[in-house]
Amino acid sequence: MRLGVLDIGSNTVHLLLVDAHPGARPIPFTSHKQPLQLIQFLDDDGSISDAGQRKLIEFVGEAATLAREHQAEDMMAFATSAIREARNGPAVLERVFAETGTQLIELSGPDEAAATFLAVRRWYGWASGAILNLDIGGGSFELAMGANEQPQVALSLPLGAGRLTRDFLHEDPPTAKSIKAARKHVRAVLDEPIAEIQRLGAPTIVSATSKSFSSLARLAGSAPRADGPYVRRELRLHDLALWAGRLSAMASDDRSELPGVSAVRSRQLLAAALVAQTALEGLGVESVHICPWALREGLLLRRFDHLTAAQPAAGH
Repeated sequence: MRLGVLDIGSNTVHLLLVDAHPGARPIPFTSHKQPLQLIQFLDDDGSISDAGQRKLIEFVGEAATLAREHQAEDMMAFATSAIREARNGPAVLERVFAETGTQLIELSGPDEAAATFLAVRRWYGWASGAILNLDIGGGSFELAMGANEQPQVALSLPLGAGRLTRDFLHEDPPTAKSIKAARKHVRAVLDEPIAEIQRLGAPTIVSATSKSFSSLARLAGSAPRADGPYVRRELRLHDLALWAGRLSAMASDDRSELPGVSAVRSRQLLAAALVAQTALEGLGVESVHICPWALREGLLLRRFDHLTAAQPAAGH
């Protein structure tokens, strides 16, 4: 069964098509993505501008056409914090549907955290015990923890790398004063969520998903993406702190020359490092495992489970 998932994120819009079979891992068939930082298309009142809407509609139309051409039997399309928190989010969703015929589902922050957690659980398996997963997006930062496929706690915080850059790190490179203010803000927002996570006890494994964590791990010496998904990748707090300091002194153009750092995300990478470092320090975590599966895979797994459960059993 060929399934598709269309992800409208804060930094990119991404269509992933996979072939899924009962009892087997989903196998990527093809993908199509484009940088589209919707957060850069916000008007003064927090609405997505007409220019941003037109770019979004163009990509959604391309994605729907590609899914049809490759005979996808089912395609989910969802939007995360960029649409969720825009002042005109509901109107944007209506316009996208009217002009493309594709219905974008607005994911809540906790549901985003829970779907990502499902992907991480399936990747590491039951032997991994209690998992704590961290995910830094452009608009939000998700934390989820639990010992089953559904987390006991699933949190979404307004600490995305794009948001933090926009609100605090205006200069390029940023000033020491702005970095200090950003750190103070992150600590304040994380204070109670960290306490809530810690009340669950110590996790067996701490994992991290998202392009932000992958890029930071690559800077710290983990294997490049070309080595494949099964290579063990890890990000240590010690290395993260060193790189947070280095990134603080670099302009975005210089960051984009670093291994694993795209020009699109170079401006936001310092903010991601500040959030990651503050979270790990607050949680008392010395290192995280980088998981190759994340939100898109979690939603595909959830959808495939639903579709196979609805099929009649053999012989009936």
